[in-house]
Amino acid sequence: MSIVLTEFARSRLFRANRRNTIQDITPEAFERHLNDTAPLAVLDGYAPFCKLHVHRNWTSTRCLAVPITDDNRHLLRSDYEARTDDELPVLVRWFEGLQPPVANYLVVILYSRDQLAKEGTAVDADWGVVGCMYTAEPEETPMAPITMLRNALGVEEGGSGVPLDREAYRRSVAFWRTHANWRG
Repeated sequence: MSIVLTEFARSRLFRANRRNTIQDITPEAFERHLNDTAPLAVLDGYAPFCKLHVHRNWTSTRCLAVPITDDNRHLLRSDYEARTDDELPVLVRWFEGLQPPVANYLVVILYSRDQLAKEGTAVDADWGVVGCMYTAEPEETPMAPITMLRNALGVEEGGSGVPLDREAYRRSVAFWRTHANWRG
């Protein structure tokens, strides 16, 4: 099985001067590690074309999702943002001014070559990295509700075309109601 880092993931996971991205490794070395090191676990993603490879964190990358508490609620920020120039901006929130713990795991989100082709990304590998979760536990962080909605809107709106799963959406809301990402 071969894995490549998509440009979409590269631009989001390896931003220079951002402490909330993957640290201490180049995109090329990250891709090489994924191909040379077997994951601790392979989890099913939200659709048949999506797999999650769980790796012990070999970097200093910090956990991305942080519980919201009375002590840190004042550090929450929000704005309308788009992930790419082609997407419509959506409301997002994050913490500023936090120092989360180093993640124990990197949970790499992979899409199949066929799905990536449907979304307009040709890859010369079996799987393409579309994202990565930096977590304390070897499990998936629930997809953000807005990402689930975008996916249901279809490829033309930056999604995958997977219909909305109402129960998964409710679980996502329950998690993200009490957690937020951080930016450094």
